[in-house]
Amino acid sequence: MDRNVTSEAPAGSPTNPIPLPKSKKILERYYRGKRLESPLGGFLDVLGIREGKDGIGRVLFECNTSSLRFVLKIPKATKVERASIKEALEAGDDLFCPRHGFDQRLSKSGKNWICPLCGVSYGKS
Repeated sequence: MDRNVTSEAPAGSPTNPIPLPKSKKILERYYRGKRLESPLGGFLDVLGIREGKDGIGRVLFECNTSSLRFVLKIPKATKVERASIKEALEAGDDLFCPRHGFDQRLSKSGKNWICPLCGVSYGKS
């Protein structure tokens, strides 16, 4: 009776969320604050937002019909976005997320300026 036990959690579990497809439409809907449709029907509810490695963001979702977990990886800041944040920081202006607009201010996390809604790092102070 030898069991084939894997150390990886099943896809869609809390420790192994299913990646959402890379799509500009999905990202644009998320930046505008729209609800995202689940690949399994229903909608995705935001569970948490994490700052990822190398400045990317990770948004964790749960499907409200299947309870499976999904993750949306937000691309890291572009050079233009980082430069605009640096200019605003040097001018002493308030810092806003370039992707969410003037509705969302950036927060300080260690030395990084992070958007609380997408987890992207836009620069250091």
